[in-house]
Amino acid sequence: MRKYVSVLVLCTLFLCTLVGCKDKNAPESFNGNVARPTWTAPGVSDITSSMTAVIKVDLKAQYPETAADWQPSVNDLLAAFSGETCLGVAQPQDGLFFLYIAAPVTGNPSSVTLRYYCAHYKNLFEAKDAFRFINDDHLGTIAEPFIPAFICAP
Repeated sequence: MRKYVSVLVLCTLFLCTLVGCKDKNAPESFNGNVARPTWTAPGVSDITSSMTAVIKVDLKAQYPETAADWQPSVNDLLAAFSGETCLGVAQPQDGLFFLYIAAPVTGNPSSVTLRYYCAHYKNLFEAKDAFRFINDDHLGTIAEPFIPAFICAP
């Protein structure tokens, strides 16, 4: 029985190597060749409700070994989404993203996810957790910005 378990483990390791099972947050996975997205926020006439967020992205603090060379860039983008619908886009200003999150006429989203384009790595990252959309709410402040945890996008 032990022999079969050993063979099974070896076969699994071989298949993972062959297929490419790698950690999405390994250093080599951060570097990509993703073009800067052209995310578009809803137009003013399409908005029924909104909220704001002050967000800080800090890959270096989250991944001290993997992202030790990370630098924020004026070419970075942060966007809020409900499913595949873009609710808002922001570029960094003084190390923070001031994000206006607009709900389209079709109704308020129940949750919002964040996507971050990192110009340094030319790659997309997604926030690990979503947050609730609350009309007229404010998430984070300049003194205490909201700092989401990100993973490298699939």
